[in-house]
Amino acid sequence: MIFNVTLNDDDTLLGEDLFQNESAYRQVIAGVYANLALTGTDGAESSNIEGIDAGTSQFGRVLLYMQTLSADQMIWSYENDPGTREIQRNIWTAQNPLILGMYSRSHLTIALANNFLRETTVDKLDSRGVSESVRQNITAYRAEARLLRALSYYYMMDLFGKANFGTEADAINSVLPVADRAQLFEFIESELIAIENDLVPAGANEYGRADRGVAYMILAKIYLNAEVYIGENRYADCMNYCQQLLGSGYTLATEYKHNFMADNNTNSATNEIIFSIISDGSTTQNYGPTTVMINGSVGSLEVNGTEVGVSEGGWGGALRVRKEFAELWQGGNFGDDDRNTIISGDRPIGISDISDRDTGFIIQKFSNVSSTGQAGIDQTFVDTDFPLFRLADVNLMYAEAHLRGGGGSLDEAVQLINDLRSRANNPNLISNSDLTLPFILDERSRELHWEAHRRQDLIRFGLFTGGNYNWAWKGNGSNGIAIPSHLNLYPIPNFSMSANPNLTQNPGY
Repeated sequence: MIFNVTLNDDDTLLGEDLFQNESAYRQVIAGVYANLALTGTDGAESSNIEGIDAGTSQFGRVLLYMQTLSADQMIWSYENDPGTREIQRNIWTAQNPLILGMYSRSHLTIALANNFLRETTVDKLDSRGVSESVRQNITAYRAEARLLRALSYYYMMDLFGKANFGTEADAINSVLPVADRAQLFEFIESELIAIENDLVPAGANEYGRADRGVAYMILAKIYLNAEVYIGENRYADCMNYCQQLLGSGYTLATEYKHNFMADNNTNSATNEIIFSIISDGSTTQNYGPTTVMINGSVGSLEVNGTEVGVSEGGWGGALRVRKEFAELWQGGNFGDDDRNTIISGDRPIGISDISDRDTGFIIQKFSNVSSTGQAGIDQTFVDTDFPLFRLADVNLMYAEAHLRGGGGSLDEAVQLINDLRSRANNPNLISNSDLTLPFILDERSRELHWEAHRRQDLIRFGLFTGGNYNWAWKGNGSNGIAIPSHLNLYPIPNFSMSANPNLTQNPGY
């Protein structure tokens, strides 16, 4: 795994002296990957972004907050935690620290990737006399750096609609131009297509590193959402990359829960997970999404933390689910569905007071226990990797792209959905007539909940803003109220605006 490299302080990643040792190239590309999991070089409490707390800038955690906490699946009990109240009530402003954390962390990945590309040009390698064996690895490393940069621009495009736009051609610390959604879309698309042959084939890279499968997944995602991003129907292109992924050797984990266990880096989930954010209770301690979700889901009377590999009290009932998500499992044959990990106890389904941790149902999807029953190495910082992309999402995208006119086969679309249901031991398989867009939206929530997709899905279906679909605490109303359309994009953080005079605020903020 590429994280088995000790990272230097981030400042040294820019130093010429670092590259006198040929092992530095692996070390520096490891630093680009590590920025997705870590917040600094001195443990979980450290932050390498000035002025931002480690807990509000871990990439996976702020992604989870912005994509999941802002929608209809999750509630965070402790609203005195900076930024959470505004995110989950859809009343955020440009001062929100979680929004700043996402914007800053993603741009740091871009900066680190750009630096790696500057330091690995043919001229630089020639001047250092780098060996041929190392150069062969650098070709793949460079492609991976470009992919990680494209991944960060993808999230900027999705969440903010614009980004400071820099490549390796721009001088370090220069004032950058700003790219809008259309420009970002074009760049992401062209980059991922250009690097395809330099990436390791899908599923063939060492664990923790990106390959063609990740590139195909990002392309499928941008094409699925192209009507939102650029006003164009690209469902046929989405279908093309879904088909490539389905033919790339990935297979569903033998058990749904394997994807969310402490050994999901070695159990059957390795066949399904296309790309993950690494979490290790010993070597990569961080307050990332799996640490948050596992600790946060325990602490009430109904759940003992030792069952899921953390301390008995966890984080005291920090996380619950909103009523609308809980209701997706009521009716039908969902009682034995492995994806249904809801624990209701004697508590009411609704949450009329967010601070009352004895209301609202809880779930136990993620666990710091392995598939063989062994608890993770640490009772706070978990061993469970966060599955950023997995094959189940491809099944669902194929079905949706087909329904939206992207081609493919209705029979195959239905079979792909039934494969997910069969794997989850749900006896209620669907027929062709059951496959509709509203069904897909609900099934995506059942299959992919708390995996940082929901806001994007609701926007694509036209249900995030406005009043066609209201969920508990949407718009700061206990039963949900309509919210204005400008909330489909997050604001540019004020701090970022002051750092780049080329940035302009998104409308409505």
